[in-house]
Amino acid sequence: MEPHHLVTWGRRWYLVAWDLDRADWRTFRADRITPRTPTGPRFTPREVPGGSVAAFITARFRGIDATGAAGGAPGGWPCRGEVILGLPAAEVLRHTREGVVEELGPDRCRLVLGSWSWLGLAAAIGRFDTDIEVVGPPELASAFRNLAARYAAATESATPGSPTPGDQPPPG
Repeated sequence: MEPHHLVTWGRRWYLVAWDLDRADWRTFRADRITPRTPTGPRFTPREVPGGSVAAFITARFRGIDATGAAGGAPGGWPCRGEVILGLPAAEVLRHTREGVVEELGPDRCRLVLGSWSWLGLAAAIGRFDTDIEVVGPPELASAFRNLAARYAAATESATPGSPTPGDQPPPG
């Protein structure tokens, strides 16, 4: 076994590894792994199919190959984006069902998520109260700009200091 990455999916941790016996990439639930002292030879890490661990895991669990072609299950989301969030992976994982969360440090993680529309994807990612860095694609960055313009326009009609609807007592 040649371990490559530890990732989360659906509130579980998985090890992505090259299985020497099967000559194939595999995913293993981390809670089912029995640790052993490494006894095999050192190895050079391989590149995962698709070039990205996030893309590989998304494809594997959605039943498609790493290039996005169907493999016995419905295809992936028509819009898929990748961002870096300024939050711990564990916190993001609690609020992400079908995305792939990869820890990049104690307070940073990569999130790969899909949706039926770019605006929907930007809105879903925007719910996290943190800085967001769009890795790609450009359509996702454009959707964030579109939402920012909509939100800015919505604030222009509000009078500064006026109560919001939730602050007013109910009529009557």
